[in-house]
Amino acid sequence: MTYFCGSFFNMNIVSTLQGAVAKAVTELYGEATDASKVLVNTTPPDFTGDYSVVIFPFVKIAKKSPDVAAAEIGQYLADHVSEVKAYNVVKGFLNLEISDSYWQSFLQTVAGNESFGTTPNNGKKVMVEFSSPNTNKPLHLGHIRNILLGWSCTRLLEAAGYEVIKTQIINDRGVAICKSMLSWLKWGEGKTPESEGIKSDHFVGDWYVLFEQKSKAEYDAWQQTEVAHQLFESKSKPNQEAKDFFKDYKNKWFNEFSTLGAEVREMLLKWEAHEPETMALWQKMNGWVYAGFDQTYHNLGVSFDKLYYESNTYLLGKDIVEDGLAKGVFFKKEDGSVWVDLTDAGHDQKVVLRADGTSVYITQDLGTARMRHAELGCEKYVYVVADEQNYHFQVLFETLKRLGEPYAEGLHHLSYGLVELPTGRMKTREGTVVDADDLVAEVLRIATEQSSERGESEGVSQEEKQENLRRVGMGALKFFIIKVHPKKKMIFNPEESVDLQGQTGPYIQYSHVRINGLMQRIARENIDLAPASGYSGIQTQEKDLLLALHEYPDVVQKAAAEYDPSLVANFCYDLAKKYHKFWHDLSVFNADTTEARAFRLSLSKSVGQVLKSGMGLLGIEMPERM
Repeated sequence: MTYFCGSFFNMNIVSTLQGAVAKAVTELYGEATDASKVLVNTTPPDFTGDYSVVIFPFVKIAKKSPDVAAAEIGQYLADHVSEVKAYNVVKGFLNLEISDSYWQSFLQTVAGNESFGTTPNNGKKVMVEFSSPNTNKPLHLGHIRNILLGWSCTRLLEAAGYEVIKTQIINDRGVAICKSMLSWLKWGEGKTPESEGIKSDHFVGDWYVLFEQKSKAEYDAWQQTEVAHQLFESKSKPNQEAKDFFKDYKNKWFNEFSTLGAEVREMLLKWEAHEPETMALWQKMNGWVYAGFDQTYHNLGVSFDKLYYESNTYLLGKDIVEDGLAKGVFFKKEDGSVWVDLTDAGHDQKVVLRADGTSVYITQDLGTARMRHAELGCEKYVYVVADEQNYHFQVLFETLKRLGEPYAEGLHHLSYGLVELPTGRMKTREGTVVDADDLVAEVLRIATEQSSERGESEGVSQEEKQENLRRVGMGALKFFIIKVHPKKKMIFNPEESVDLQGQTGPYIQYSHVRINGLMQRIARENIDLAPASGYSGIQTQEKDLLLALHEYPDVVQKAAAEYDPSLVANFCYDLAKKYHKFWHDLSVFNADTTEARAFRLSLSKSVGQVLKSGMGLLGIEMPERM
């Protein structure tokens, strides 16, 4: 009996081999084997073959040595599977060479098929929440990592067949927002973004930084008072220095002693009471921030399907707290605050409503979660938030489960590590954060300088030059951040990100530009690619590219399932690196035969197509020239 996969769309070669090995084990040794459990990997470069089968799981069944069992299974595959051209055995591993006819057939299915690597709609919906900034400051480098992870995950999930709804929850209320409002009200003297010539979200962020500076000055002065001295004497630990005591005491001071803190709390209470002047100020300053955010999102190439505002969800959260009290999920302390006890789940007790009746973050998140499910009805809800909030989401998800929310099992926190610059960690309160807009401008500046030094823009119109530089600069920024596994902390180096020789976006873009040049020549010279089907004797460099292309659909599926776009980023880099070797080692237009030339051009076309597709899933555009 012969097993032939026919078309790649029906079954890829790995699935064919798994099924054939399972069949061989059954017929040779009389024991059924689950085909999905058969381990088939790409053969290491030091050995002959395309795919390797791990034989050790079948040694006990075969009652023979690994090499003997491998040889018997290999011969069975050679006799029954037309795609298997040859086999060899190395220390219990069965290495298989796949026929040129299979690779010819595979290449024909890829070339010109722009949907290669994607999956038809599966009828399921998933929501991805990302960015979700506060309206007291502009977007910064940390937000860029969040936004790029979120956006690329939405593209990956769409490629995996999901209907994706892109959302953000805008943190437009609370203490931090009131700090910016109070600062402008006290010291702004009617200034506006227009009057100062400052991008509107940066303008609001400056008032937040000023508030923190004023608050620090107030705290420093308070520490010299008799009240502070008495507190230190009565509350400090043995041998504890004053500077360490007051470093840890700052939040308590702000809530109990600070004049500015009292004014902020008063403003928050006025906001919750919808006091007209406070609401007008809030709307004006938030409007400035939204205008700035929209400009940054446009520059990053991202958009959202649905916006949620904490100002609209925190009251619903309070209703959920009341429901939870009635169900016994929450309990009330003597001061009137409401808590949830999660100690039996390895957490602690968590406040869900303050004693004065105002909400905390988790109150709002409870309300938002229920509201979104009622509106969207998704199977999955993905929150893209830094790992500093890991505990918050553990508590949130566990609380929603105890409340019996029907969507609770479909919640996922895409946690990611902090991103720093080579100069170290940034701090918003100290005004040392690098704003997203400034970082984008810096990367574009470096890309422009390097392009000018290489003389790459000669003979190109100014409009095309600027567009290509934008794509290179943004590709450098995005790839450098996305290529790192989300959970890892990272350092973003603007200079390194634009390097044409490293593991960078421009390196991959250059491969695509080179291939694009080939495609333009094909069109100009009207070159026929049909002779590619007559090519035989596929070279190692060609096989490496074919094997990589073959992996692409699985890489996309795995990246979507694991919410890890770094898998696609690193795949694209490896594919580009293989193509550079192919280009260096083999002649394309000057190949020995017409068949070889057509095959290599067709292979190049497929590589360019997959590079464009893969980078597109990361939100990266390919330039026409570099």
